[in-house]
Amino acid sequence: MKLKLKIKLLLALSVCITSTQAQTNTYQLKRPITGVTANWHKLKIPDDLYQKVNAGFEDLRIFGIQGKDTLEVPYLLKQRAEKIISKEVDFRPVNESETADGYFYTFQLNSAAIINQIALSFKETNFNWLVTLEGSNANTEWFTVLKDYRILSIKNNQTDYQFTKLSFPNSNYQYYRLRIKSPKKPGLLEALINKTDTIKGVYDNVKYQSYELKNDAKDKQTIIEVGLKNAVPIAFLKLNAQSDFDFYRPIRIEYATDSIKTEKGVQYNFATVYDGTISSLEKPEFNFSNVITNKLKITIANHDNKPLRLSGLELKGNVYELIARFDDLKANYALYYGKANAISPNYEIQNFENKIPLNLTSVDVGEEQKNSSYTVKIEKPLFENKLWLWSLMAVIIGLLGFFSFKMLKN
Repeated sequence: MKLKLKIKLLLALSVCITSTQAQTNTYQLKRPITGVTANWHKLKIPDDLYQKVNAGFEDLRIFGIQGKDTLEVPYLLKQRAEKIISKEVDFRPVNESETADGYFYTFQLNSAAIINQIALSFKETNFNWLVTLEGSNANTEWFTVLKDYRILSIKNNQTDYQFTKLSFPNSNYQYYRLRIKSPKKPGLLEALINKTDTIKGVYDNVKYQSYELKNDAKDKQTIIEVGLKNAVPIAFLKLNAQSDFDFYRPIRIEYATDSIKTEKGVQYNFATVYDGTISSLEKPEFNFSNVITNKLKITIANHDNKPLRLSGLELKGNVYELIARFDDLKANYALYYGKANAISPNYEIQNFENKIPLNLTSVDVGEEQKNSSYTVKIEKPLFENKLWLWSLMAVIIGLLGFFSFKMLKN
């Protein structure tokens, strides 16, 4: 009786352990989560996790262990990127004139509104003009909004560049007057007046380990390769670029998608994340969609010009956060990952995001650990299976015996 009781207890214990590990045993790695004191929390993905998790974060899971129960925690993955919201403001042109000081264009807003941007479009494709923008509430007394602001357009076999957007601090006038200093009448095709708001994203500064600059005289370009310690999100790059003269040159920013080892060393495959122009008229700052990489390549086309003086750069990446709901405050939670063929989870909280509290406290994510419950089922080839081999041999011997007997009988 005692032996039977012990066997039953061992079987029950094994069932509990199996059921507890059933949801977590396909993930290779985990990190303990501490500081769960409420139902809703946020947690920042650690920098050294990005190179271990799947590219689309499909294998990220949060599990809680409470006794023999395993709880899966629903979450939302949030990328804290910068958002630009632009609202077009209605207006009508009321005057167009010319003096010795230039050409004037006056606009009247249809209703009171705050603006901070005017986008201009011209018939000409090559020009370099200085403009002044003034505002007035009575179309009599004018106040300067922008003075000697340069707009530029260059189009040839090497360059196709335009800088015709006026940006200025928030302004609230009924009338706006644009003066363009030009030797001939500008072919103004269109003006769009906007109120643009920027919702700042959450960024982490990214330090780089290596910075290699090469001025290629043969191909007339400057190439910078930047190496990072780990693969992390990158969404912003600022170049420290200087020149004794105005400049506007094509620039391409690429990121390493993968690499292979060859006899000549590690070879990287790159994909373009930004293709545009670096100019003395604009800040050498470039925003693009978040990419996760450990290497960048920047290429500047110099054509027949002297290379720019480049002295380092700044990198930033948007923060990824998980917003999670912890239903059992007593469970032991961990962040699991490292499953090659994982499918993204589908949690219903994504349909009720407006009900999630706004001010969430962060939980702590610990150091990486190997998941002790991780098990891999390895299917052995048939020829390594002894039972299958003996069965095959028995069948072959049987067939040989059968045909031999038949031949002797004949």
